[in-house]
Amino acid sequence: MEQQKFVILTGLSGAGKSLAVKSLEDEGFFCVDNLPPALIPKFAELCASSSVNRLAMVIDVRGRSFFPELQQSLNELPAMGFEPKIIFFEASEAVLVRRFSETRRRHPLTSQGGVLQAIQEEARELAGLRSMASAILDTSNLTPSQLQSLLRETLDLDVALGKVQIHVVSFGFKHGVPADADLVFDVRFIANPYYVPEMRRLTGLDAPVAKFVLERADAKEFLERVEGLLLFLFPKYQQEGKHQVTLGIGCTGGQHRSTAIADKISKDLRRAGYLVTVQHRDIEREQRRIAAI
Repeated sequence: MEQQKFVILTGLSGAGKSLAVKSLEDEGFFCVDNLPPALIPKFAELCASSSVNRLAMVIDVRGRSFFPELQQSLNELPAMGFEPKIIFFEASEAVLVRRFSETRRRHPLTSQGGVLQAIQEEARELAGLRSMASAILDTSNLTPSQLQSLLRETLDLDVALGKVQIHVVSFGFKHGVPADADLVFDVRFIANPYYVPEMRRLTGLDAPVAKFVLERADAKEFLERVEGLLLFLFPKYQQEGKHQVTLGIGCTGGQHRSTAIADKISKDLRRAGYLVTVQHRDIEREQRRIAAI
């Protein structure tokens, strides 16, 4: 069983906490924003009794009136099996001022003065939390993808869980291309089992059809080239912060060739360590059509 992780994200407004939360959600963390520290042990207790073992929460200047309770709450977590890790995000004053100007967001302390004064006051308010941090991440010169990579490295997250998740969809072009497909491959160049009478009512998931499709020389070359391309692309997508890719495999109706190829690609990607889901979108529609002939 994976070791339980309890991460507290804190730091200066505009320094990257929101992006960090989204990144951890993509990594399978259960995330909570601005929970009062007194409720942390109860929150951890509830999660410990469930299957959740990756927890993250945001504590920032909005909850400063509760800060005196934080240390006591953190002291209770090890007995529950959680070793809390505090990540503090910061950036230079010039960068933070620019970010607030570009996004036109309101700093939570601007009622006390201008943006720069608010940033300086927030730094003073959070000095105690900063001193407790396990890691301090300066995001002044980081791109979003660099911040995500640094966060994953800081928390020692499982590489496999950081991989892009793949959704493979087989479909028929005559029914339309999947609207959410990131990559689409056309396999209509492969000989069509539809014209083999004993295979017409079968699908690409049936052994005779799969053998007919996958043992052809052009299908083998296609799989070799496409899978090589995918294994090149997926780590690049991951580096840029893309966590899910929908891959469309299309033939004429979506019953024979596309399903056989999609099934084979899915199995090969799983062997390569990726989390893969498969949907054969049009297979039942085509079977009903053929049955009605």
